Amino acid sequence: MRRICFLLCLCVSLVAGATAAMPPDQLIKDTTNKVLKELTENRAELQKDPQRLYQMVNDVVLPHFDFERMSRYVLGKHWRQATDDQQQKFVGEFKTLLVRTYATALFEYTGQEIDYKPFHHAEGDSKAVVETEVQRSDGPPIPIDYSLTQNSEDWKVYDIKINGLSLVTNYRAQYGRIIETQGMDALIGELTKKNEELMKQ
Repeated sequence: MRRICFLLCLCVSLVAGATAAMPPDQLIKDTTNKVLKELTENRAELQKDPQRLYQMVNDVVLPHFDFERMSRYVLGKHWRQATDDQQQKFVGEFKTLLVRTYATALFEYTGQEIDYKPFHHAEGDSKAVVETEVQRSDGPPIPIDYSLTQNSEDWKVYDIKINGLSLVTNYRAQYGRIIETQGMDALIGELTKKNEELMKQ
């Protein structure tokens, strides 16, 4: 179920470019519905050709997450201490990790219902939080909150909370320990190795 939640979190970004002017809540609802419809209709073909799945995710997901902002938040103080080259390499490997994880989790979705909570947003505010819940037959619903920021007219996701746990905070704790004990290059190396392993699956 945790991987299904991660899948639904990333669904928000898909095909967002076509609906960038939408309010954040409508954007999330519409794009998630489109992605899950495509998954249902093309599941067999995507399972047969993982490269097609990766390509779809790369083409559609990447433009609609603010990965640099996410990377800055994930690394915290370590972002400022990193060289420009290390920053660029980390952003690239972090993007790839999220895309590969998304692609791996994609087929675990089996029709769970998603409830969209009332949306509150002050006009002119460049940040927004959209609250949803994933319904489960074997337990209480799982709350998922999307944090978005508006750059020009585009709304982009920069953090996600599942059951109150921030994706950014979770990665920050994991990666911070590695950087403090082994250094930034070691973290980048671990991400590169993990991405290579996911590509083989």
